[in-house]
Amino acid sequence: MKKLIAAVISLVLISGSTHAQKALLAQFKNLKPRNIGPAGMSGRITSVDVVVDNPNIIYLGSASGGVWKTENSGNSWAPVFDDQPTQNIGSVAVQQSNPNIVWVGTGEGNPRNSLNLGEGIFKSMDAGKTWKMMGLEKTKNIHRIIIDPANPNTIYAAAIGNPFASHPERGVFKTTDGGETWNKILYTNDSSGCAELVMDPSNPNRLIACMWQHRRTPWDFKSGGTGSGLYITIDGGKNWKKLSKEEGLPDGNFGRIGLAFASNDSRRVYAMVEATKNGLYKSDDGGMKWELVNSDARWVTNRPFYFQDIRVDPKNENRLYNIHDQVEVSEDGGKTFSTLIPYSGIHPDHHAWWISPKDPNFMIEGNDGGIGITHDRGKNWTFDEKIPAGQFYHVNVDNEIPYNVMGGMQDNGSWHGPAYAWINSGIRNYFWNNIGGGDGFDAMPDAEDASWVYSQSQGGSIGKRNWKTGESWFIKPQALDPSLKLRFNWNSALAQDPFDKRTIYFGSQFVYKSTDKGITWEAISPDLTTNGSAKIAAYQNTRGAHDGYYRRRNTLYDRNP
Repeated sequence: MKKLIAAVISLVLISGSTHAQKALLAQFKNLKPRNIGPAGMSGRITSVDVVVDNPNIIYLGSASGGVWKTENSGNSWAPVFDDQPTQNIGSVAVQQSNPNIVWVGTGEGNPRNSLNLGEGIFKSMDAGKTWKMMGLEKTKNIHRIIIDPANPNTIYAAAIGNPFASHPERGVFKTTDGGETWNKILYTNDSSGCAELVMDPSNPNRLIACMWQHRRTPWDFKSGGTGSGLYITIDGGKNWKKLSKEEGLPDGNFGRIGLAFASNDSRRVYAMVEATKNGLYKSDDGGMKWELVNSDARWVTNRPFYFQDIRVDPKNENRLYNIHDQVEVSEDGGKTFSTLIPYSGIHPDHHAWWISPKDPNFMIEGNDGGIGITHDRGKNWTFDEKIPAGQFYHVNVDNEIPYNVMGGMQDNGSWHGPAYAWINSGIRNYFWNNIGGGDGFDAMPDAEDASWVYSQSQGGSIGKRNWKTGESWFIKPQALDPSLKLRFNWNSALAQDPFDKRTIYFGSQFVYKSTDKGITWEAISPDLTTNGSAKIAAYQNTRGAHDGYYRRRNTLYDRNP
């Protein structure tokens, strides 16, 4: 919530000149942020690591809320990264031989429509009290950090790079002097990065890497190409071999690949492969030869740009976890799966997974709403939602007394609540009201009656709700010509007319105007896009896949109405 208050303050500051801003900033220098809520959920957790010899100590990396630490198994959490130049975290790794040393890679490794870029790799020598920037700032997104257990000065960093641009600072990087210098040891081209990197638990010189060619634009996402591939090294990255159909993998270019070694038998490796024919593959010789285990579309490569993680039980090489919007488990080496975490209960969209190497019944997962902790191998979960790492896309305020704050959150809907309360107990969580679903974006009070609030979610879904009564209206503009497909951005533009309280504007490829608060709409502009046929086809394909995912998800889970 620090970021919410800071955002509100910034709205005031940007209205004046640079000189005026400096004067205002001086007045605010002693102002401290306060947490006002909502506290009904947390936010996207991207990485989890635990001190194995003292599992009360847990570190979490969040998509845009920094690094959090507990020393009491989650009874309380403290932020340990707030003073650093970025709060966008892709990976966290604890040096188990000396748990005071913690590494953090910044920038998310799962390039969804809204991606949080990073500022390099950081190292703490005092269990998170202080941090030092150790380079790789141009990589932008570091998805994985691996520490050599035999030589902790040797660290590997897997960087996907910036999905929105081509640049050479991506791939696998290695240091042998504790981060003072880095060498790029695996690189294919300037639009391909390393999307997964795993180390043989019995031989730290054997690593397997997924190189992934990908590119995101406002209208499309491309996964796969000549820069993709599965690579293996047995000499710590001096030499790499690209694996192909001769080794049992599918033919053609790959997309993203999820990888996992079995700790109890490191000859067993699994690969979840995005290709022309997606499939789960298995190796029983440490990754040199592969065989197809499962190509059932129900279980393999579910939105691989966002979910392509698999994990193996440390004491059972045939128990495999498939981690995506929900979680499945296989007891027969991936031949069949059953649902472990459905959409209900624990928040969906799972991005981080940790299994205790000493007690595989103890697992921690990170999702879009916080973390889940189990001590009985998934039969029962504790959903810990105390970490205030929710992602507000936009915040807004009304002119009520006391005034209300409202905004949309990533995968947690849109919310409305008071900035302060005139009671001794302060702001309670039940003072906050849900005013919309989906990925919430702009929220805007009705200029005449602030009990009504407009809110929108992905793909141009827009509604208005009376937060006092619960009455709701869906007011998305519709094209008069049924053959015309409106193209809304993931986060579409919404505005209140400053001169007419009943007029609002909303944007697809056209600007729409409503003079009756969304009951009727009129297109007031021509198509303001380039209207390129290739871009439109790509957009429609991407939207179709995304809408299909949400239709399937919404049949089982009602968070995104």
